[in-house]
Amino acid sequence: MAGAAALAAVSRSRAAGDAAKSPAAAAAPATSVVALNHSVCKWCYPKIALEDFAQAAREIGLQSVELLDPKDWPVVQKHGLTCAMANGTTKIPDGFNRLENHAQFVPSMIQRIDECADAGLPNVIVFSGNRKGMPDEQGLENCAVGLKKIVGAAEKRGVTVCMELLNSKVNHKDYMCDRTPWGVELVRRVGSERFKLLYDIYHMQIMEGDVIRTIQESHRYIGHYHTGGNPGRHEIDETQELYYPAIMRAIKATGFKGFVAQEFIPARDPLTSLREAVKLCNV
Repeated sequence: MAGAAALAAVSRSRAAGDAAKSPAAAAAPATSVVALNHSVCKWCYPKIALEDFAQAAREIGLQSVELLDPKDWPVVQKHGLTCAMANGTTKIPDGFNRLENHAQFVPSMIQRIDECADAGLPNVIVFSGNRKGMPDEQGLENCAVGLKKIVGAAEKRGVTVCMELLNSKVNHKDYMCDRTPWGVELVRRVGSERFKLLYDIYHMQIMEGDVIRTIQESHRYIGHYHTGGNPGRHEIDETQELYYPAIMRAIKATGFKGFVAQEFIPARDPLTSLREAVKLCNV
């Protein structure tokens, strides 16, 4: 109910503001200064319909709602938004680190890359898969073999494939791409500007900390960022240990031109928390 009330307030505000806007201005996000490109992961807001959420996200000042399937892309695009990170076809436990998966994931990811390009979307996500006893070096080799088979399509179509760094300590036990050095080495081996890392700040705080230094040293290998409060993966405010304004300034200082996506699970009114997070990160 709290989310519905906040959404109603957003709708009233939007209706009042749009009356004074030209059609061109109405198509742009309702924030005067955007220091970073802002996105949000829809899965964190399961009780709000995508149509309503896209409308609210636009009013809050976001440019994207992400981790969506192709059927959902037109919904957000109708509201002047993009899907900055499209869902790929791999799954967290089952990805490119097993050669036997390549027969499925190579053609399906090439198809998804084409779909993203046709829709004008910039990025698509992939996962390494779980170790299941496999040594990390073997996983690196296997991932590189498979990813090299899809980056040609990504280069041709102008879509960046991003592998997400996830923690294997709390949320995704046994996940292989769980540390930045492993991911950086994979990017080096693939050797394409169309393959980069999705650096999830929440996940990497759990696994290795030292977030700002890592961003400064490894930013050339990173194509996208996710946020989240630690501990708990809730709001990125004073209730948790990360200080996001400093992290955002560090990202901005690298010259990053991509998207930063909110991926926390609201513990309070969801749209109020989202609005506050975007404001906090708009350095």
